Order: sequence, then C-alpha cells, then structure tokens
Amino acid sequence: MQHESDLEFAQVYKKRRKRSLVTGNIPLGMLWFAVPMIVGNLLQQFYNIADTLIVGQFLGADALAAVGSAYTLMIFLTSVLLGLCMGSGAVFSLQYGAGEKEMLKRSIYASGVLIGFVTLVLNIFVFRWIDPILRLLQVPAEVYPLMRDYLWVVFWGIGFTFLYNFYACLLRAIGNSLQPLWFLAVAVVLNIALDLIFILLFGWGVEGAAWATVIAQAVSGVGLCIYTLYRYPDLRICRKNTKLQWTTVKEIATYSSLTCAQQSVMNFGILMVQGLVNSFGTAVMAAFAAAVKIDSFAYMPVQDFGNAFSTFIAQNFGGGHRERIRKGSRVAFLATTFFCALISLLVFVFARPLMLIFVPAYETEIISIGVEYLRIEGVFYCGIGYLFLFYGFYRAVRRPGMSVVLTVISLGTRVALAYALSVIPSVGVLGIWWSIPIGWFLADIIGWWYYRKSYAYLPGW
Repeated sequence: MQHESDLEFAQVYKKRRKRSLVTGNIPLGMLWFAVPMIVGNLLQQFYNIADTLIVGQFLGADALAAVGSAYTLMIFLTSVLLGLCMGSGAVFSLQYGAGEKEMLKRSIYASGVLIGFVTLVLNIFVFRWIDPILRLLQVPAEVYPLMRDYLWVVFWGIGFTFLYNFYACLLRAIGNSLQPLWFLAVAVVLNIALDLIFILLFGWGVEGAAWATVIAQAVSGVGLCIYTLYRYPDLRICRKNTKLQWTTVKEIATYSSLTCAQQSVMNFGILMVQGLVNSFGTAVMAAFAAAVKIDSFAYMPVQDFGNAFSTFIAQNFGGGHRERIRKGSRVAFLATTFFCALISLLVFVFARPLMLIFVPAYETEIISIGVEYLRIEGVFYCGIGYLFLFYGFYRAVRRPGMSVVLTVISLGTRVALAYALSVIPSVGVLGIWWSIPIGWFLADIIGWWYYRKSYAYLPGW
C-alpha cells in the first residue's frame, strides 16, 4: 500500500511538474502564475474598498475616517496570520520542488496546528483589548464609537482569514494560483452586494459594512478549504502525518515566525504612522484613509508579483536550478521597473479623480490633502516594487531573517522620520508623506548590497 501511494504521488507530481515553475519559458511561466495572484489580491482590496467607498459616499467623513483607520488596524492584525501562512508556503514550495512527499504532508499538519493556535489566541486578545488599542491610536472622540462598532464585528472574521490564506498559500506552493482567485471573486461580489443591502436598505451603518466583510470572508475561507481537501487527495493528512517531528516543527516555526515578524513589523510601522496621522484631525485621517486604498491598488500587483517570484525561486532553489534562478531574477527586476514607472505616472496624473472616487467633491480639504499624499508617494513606487522582490527572494533561499531586517530598516526609517519631520511647523504632515519613499529606497540599497555580497553565483540581476 505504501509503495502504491508513493507511486501515485510520483505520477501526480510528474504531471503537475509540467505546469510548475521549474520548467518551461521563464517570463511566461512567472507571469501566468502571478496574474491570478495579482487579480486575486486586487479583488481582495474590495473587501474594505467597498466598505470605504459606500461609507464615504453615504455615511459621511466621520464614518469614512472610522472605517479607514479600522482597515489599517485589521491589516496589522491579519498580517500576523498572513506572515505565518506565507512562511509556511515557502517551506511547502521548497519541499514540493524537491519532491519530498512525506515532509510536505508533515509540514502541512504542523503549520495548520501552529497557525490555528495563533489565530485563536489573536482573536481572544483583540476582543479583550479593543478599547486600549483604540486609545493607543489616538482616535478622535467623534470617530471612536463608530470605529469600535466596526471592529467589534470585523474581529469575528479573523478565523476565516486564516482558512483562506492557509489554503491559498498551500495551493500556490504547488503551482496553483488560479483557484484561490475564483473563491475570492465570489466573496468580493457577495461583499459588495451585502454592503449595499445592509447599509442602504437595512440602515445598519458601519456595522452593516463590517458584517458584509465577515460573511464574505467566511464564504472564501470555508469554500477554499473544502475545495482543496476534495480536489487534492494526495495532500490530505492521515494519522502517520500527525506525528510532530522536531525538525519539521523547527523549520515551519522558523520560516513562519520570521515571515510573520516581517509582516507584523511592516504593518506595525504603518499602524504607528496611522496614530501620528490621527493626531492631525479628521480631515487628514479621512484623506489618508482614501489615499491608502488607492495606494493598495497601485502597488498591490508588484507585491503579488514579488510573492509569485518567491514561489518561482523557492521551487527552483529546492530543485537546484541555479540558471533559472538567475534568469528569473533578471526578468522580475525588469518587469517591476516597467510596471512601477507606468503606475507612478498614472497615479500622479489622475490623483484628484482617484480621490473623488472615495470622497464627495465638496470635501475640498480632504481631497487636497489626499492629492498631495499621492503625488509625493506615487512617484516612487519603484522603491516598494524592488523591496517586494527582495522580500520574496530572501524567503525563498532560506534567508527569511534578511526580509525582516529590510522591513525593520524600511519601517524604522519611515516611523522615525515621520515623527521627527512632522513636528517642524514648516513641514507638518508633509514629513509623514516624504518619510515613506525614503524608507523604501534605504532598504533597497541594503537589500541589493547583501544580494551582491552573498549570491555572487547568481550574477546579472
């Protein structure tokens, strides 16, 4: 029976390998793998974009500020789970690329247990400490009750966020980036429909937007879990795979914790900047909330391309294909440069129309602040694009700690400069905006230096 199982896995593995990232045309393979991830995460932005757009247009500036600030907090909290899943996904990719069937199944089980436990602890924590968290963020009195009501509901969806990201990372690790997209697309359509029903028809306010998000998350998370277990029987866990071996647990814990630290540090820095933004009042809060949504759309494709690039590197690193790594790195760098330059141009030119999507035309102060933010930061999207490539590369070559270092450099610079410059009367909130691209490019310089120092056998990136 064991021999038959191994033979079946080998046949399935050989068949999937033809569609994997270790063979075939490098640019096309990377692009076809990245596109569903890009489309999927663009759709995922609609979870909160739909809330923000409908809330901003129909419930007013206070509600917009509440939902926008809540979004920043939720991104920080869910980044813990996303980081753990991404770290586990890197391990899955390495083991799948090397054809290690039993190691892969043990890793899937160990990862599921670890991240499931963290999800439970995180859920308990946020419900218990919601008020101290909001006070720490310096939320204005007029926004506080709205933001608290929104968060209290949204927190119920954290478990579903874990389910979706875990199985999405597992499928991507074996070369399937398309199926997570379909489940996400259904959830997004549902989210928008429920937003309109709960807010406009039922009059539930910000709580209605929150419930729409939670229900949509449940559909995508549970649905993808059921699909994966049904469609991929060779990845199902049996009793012998549930024995936690120290080497497996250590590898999963190391990768997951470091990637989690990277995501958490990144979003904690953003959260600290959000706290500083809140101190400038409701108009700046609302402008920042809308502009950050535009930001998310603008550079989300290169973030997902960086994740696809990471899977490409991990599969080829696990299989020992150094030449493909060298060529793939060059392709990724050139593609990111072209895309970021194009997006920077579009955001700079259309900054005002983009703000008008989220903010009514009569809110001239909010629109002016948002346009100012977009025209400063939007010019420098190449900086964050290159940084996503470095993050993905170092995760894939068993150096996730370097991704954390680059994140600390980027966010540390951003937070320090933001707090230092914003207190200067002649600079003010502009200091917050300028600190962001400066942090990106400083981390890029360090990432490039370490790459040239440590990976001389891969020249030409």
